[in-house]
Amino acid sequence: MKLYYVYILECSDKLLYTGITNYISRRLEEHNLGLNKDSFTFKRRPVEVIFHQEFREINQAIWFEKKLKKWSAQKKRALASEDEILLKLLAECRNECHSGNNGNSN
Repeated sequence: MKLYYVYILECSDKLLYTGITNYISRRLEEHNLGLNKDSFTFKRRPVEVIFHQEFREINQAIWFEKKLKKWSAQKKRALASEDEILLKLLAECRNECHSGNNGNSN
């Protein structure tokens, strides 16, 4: 059975990169070798995997990668460090603070 991985890399400049692959060790090596000069990670090497999640279905992996790409770096780091409390707080803040909820009732 083929597996798919959604992963988060931390670059040498501390920026994060989110991607998807079916072979995580090969993909990490490709990032660190700089095979694609136009890639986000090319000038930010070396990179290291700080998080990965395994999927059996490609559609689920694609959905999760798209979801993660919308997250803040702080929220991605909370996921990577398994900080469930911070992850929940950041999710609540995103929902309440950024949805136009300013406490005014109409």
